[in-house]
Amino acid sequence: MPKILSVSTFKPPHEIKQQQAVELTRALFSEKFTDIERLLKVFDNGDIQKRNICMPLEWFEKEHDFKERNDLYIDHAVSYGVQAVQSCLEGDNMLSMPIKPSEVDAIFFISSSGISTPSIEARIMNLIPFRDDTKRVPIWGLGCAGGAAGISRAYEYCLAYPKANVLVLSVELCSLTFQKDDYSKSNLIGASLFSDGVACALVAGRESTVKVNKPMPKVIATTSKLMPNSEGVMGWDVQNSGLHVIFSKSIPSIITKWLGPFVHEFLSTNGLNKEDIAHFVAHPGGKKVLEAYEKALGFESVKTDVSRNILRENGNMSSPTILYVLQRFMESEPEVGDYGLMAALGPGFCGELLLLKWE
Repeated sequence: MPKILSVSTFKPPHEIKQQQAVELTRALFSEKFTDIERLLKVFDNGDIQKRNICMPLEWFEKEHDFKERNDLYIDHAVSYGVQAVQSCLEGDNMLSMPIKPSEVDAIFFISSSGISTPSIEARIMNLIPFRDDTKRVPIWGLGCAGGAAGISRAYEYCLAYPKANVLVLSVELCSLTFQKDDYSKSNLIGASLFSDGVACALVAGRESTVKVNKPMPKVIATTSKLMPNSEGVMGWDVQNSGLHVIFSKSIPSIITKWLGPFVHEFLSTNGLNKEDIAHFVAHPGGKKVLEAYEKALGFESVKTDVSRNILRENGNMSSPTILYVLQRFMESEPEVGDYGLMAALGPGFCGELLLLKWE
């Protein structure tokens, strides 16, 4: 079975404390909300301490059109993506020795926070010496589910081509979508949660020659699920000024009701139950989302500690976030034979699950 051999993450340069985000939001929104102080409590309730973004905080005080936002998205996505890819290929403390770009057979690029044609991975291929026949698979629009889905699609590619080495590069610059003149509660909640992040993972087929120096997670199985007629749960409303967030307050309750049967059926199909799962690699969509995971799956809160810490330190970076969580688990060196469950939910409304086993 294919294995995940290396994961790297990259933090954009501007770190903001949650209180700084509160103060900026208060300054921008106080005249439009009579109950602004009550609404600002969402920043404290989210259990986020700091986040990283690609532009300085004062940039968000001014208006910016779609073109400016998207130009910045392309420039930063390429620059940050190059650094994440290079770090992943170095495989610090994961790979026995670095691999060359020419050894990569395919690149899956995951994003939902900007648009680019040629896509970002093509631009990166002009800066890193990949082979010119490297397969390119850009995937757009999966939001928070994108990182897990990218690993799933790379797993399937490696099943078809067992000698393959595949990169999954996930870049989200959610902060560039912030709308200072959007006075919806969705925008306010989004401002309290979302941030920027970049992650890259190396997935290799069972006949790959890449060597590692410690146990790594093998992907045993994956599954996807769509909730019919749920387009309004989360996503983008595309307007002339850019991407406006759609973020339903019903997400935690949807997870509680919908996720449990989805997960239990998946585990049962693979001859397991929730007691067999040692490591829960969950996308931390927010504090309430993590609590909904625990309630839906019957997990103790300790099972979401790693996800909670990633959220606390980084906010919700959308698709790369679960790869930050995965990296933390891989660095902790689980025991050989341990099972892990990756879970992420996104626009559609949809879910992606992966069953892992450290070998």
